[in-house]
Amino acid sequence: MARLPLREAFASIDWTRPWLAPYRAHGEAACAAVLGGATVAQALNALAARQPPRLAAGTLHFVPQAELPEGEAYENFIFRCAGVPTRDHLHDFFNGLVWLTEPALKRRLNELHAQVLAEEGVQPRRSPLRDVLTLADESGALLEAPPDAVELLRRRRWHELLVEQRARWLPGGDIRLRLIGHALMEQLVLPYKGITAHVWPGGSAAALAPGPQALQPRPFLPLPVLGVPGWWAANAEGAFYDDAAVFRPLPSAVPAGSERLRPSSLAR
Repeated sequence: MARLPLREAFASIDWTRPWLAPYRAHGEAACAAVLGGATVAQALNALAARQPPRLAAGTLHFVPQAELPEGEAYENFIFRCAGVPTRDHLHDFFNGLVWLTEPALKRRLNELHAQVLAEEGVQPRRSPLRDVLTLADESGALLEAPPDAVELLRRRRWHELLVEQRARWLPGGDIRLRLIGHALMEQLVLPYKGITAHVWPGGSAAALAPGPQALQPRPFLPLPVLGVPGWWAANAEGAFYDDAAVFRPLPSAVPAGSERLRPSSLAR
């Protein structure tokens, strides 16, 4: 999506959206600071100072983009000095909110990026493993759900999962989705039906403890996020899910979960 001017972009965030609930407490305060004249890095640092997350290199902090040395990989810089290069727009703002809300997960993803960079160096194109790490970071979502619900998602049984079993997604149900992709959250400031998350069933920092093998083969499943019951008024009608251009059936020749998923176009 085209990026809005700074003030218009931040003023456009609707903090009542259900997908922003985990980030609202930090987000509203930081957003107000930016609208009051602070840079995105300054607004995020004010929040980080209250309960500073720790990385191996030190206390997490946010620095202007200009501090990233020319030629150094963004992920390696974070690993080396615990500073997150931050530009003044929504993409980096939401990245900072995820760092502050999910520090263990973001730290582990960064450690894995740095490990792969140390082994492979910076390549013209991301390696398959860095591609997967980028998918999680930019457009990922964590799914907590029983195995039967995960299997319905894997098989893209949209009506069964999202219409017939709608109550399971609502408060008190046994299915919960939490966005972690900052490019995904940027897109959702101006929502449109086709925005799709790369869903990681059971994903967590603990799941990454063994190392990169936890992400191989590709663990992600596609889910158009505005189809999540309770997240978008239009999906209260079952016909919302009849749009096969968005709620695509599983290709008959492709095993569930193995199709190619691409990083968001909004990735760094």
